[in-house]
Amino acid sequence: MIIALALLAAYLLGSIPTALWVGRAFFNLADIREHGSGNAGATNTFRVLGKKAGTFVLLVDACKGFAAAWFLPNFLLGQGLIQPAHLFYFRLACGVLAVVGHIYPVLAGFRGGKGVATILGMMLAIAPATVGAALVVFLIVLGITRYVSLSSMTAGVAFALLQLLPTFRPDNPLQVWFGFLLAAMLIYTHRANIGRLRAGTESRVPLWGKK
Repeated sequence: MIIALALLAAYLLGSIPTALWVGRAFFNLADIREHGSGNAGATNTFRVLGKKAGTFVLLVDACKGFAAAWFLPNFLLGQGLIQPAHLFYFRLACGVLAVVGHIYPVLAGFRGGKGVATILGMMLAIAPATVGAALVVFLIVLGITRYVSLSSMTAGVAFALLQLLPTFRPDNPLQVWFGFLLAAMLIYTHRANIGRLRAGTESRVPLWGKK
């Protein structure tokens, strides 16, 4: 029962609609999903509400994934409810549920964001070194193109490919397959962005004062 409650808590944690609540609380915006790209994620918050709000939403959404994948499994382990050999699998399960909660939040009518920040936090709890390298790829692509969507997809693919290298290869082969699954999911959730990129209508984010 406690394990089931922990898994439910992971989903509910991911379901916290940070962008929606920030828009309502500080910007008198009824629903951020009615503006910009139409989703409740950090990228749309940057577009609609600005850098400060976008950064806050990004950090909170990442913390949701990290807390679900790190603290909840560690709690179960500390209570003797799971074995150390099973910790990795519970990190995956709780992290995935948090990502699902972010994309399909019960607290916001099952219309959330694309899950990039929550995936980032989740994988920081599982593979911090590989995430750090993928973040470098993200920042390089973002600096060149100013497309967050393209940067996110590129970083996801880079994360999956990096795990094939000896330096970043995980002990558990399942993590490699999971990395490719995450990359595929990121591409799937950005399918509308891919269409806009191909059409040349995708929005760019302002960097260093650029418009």
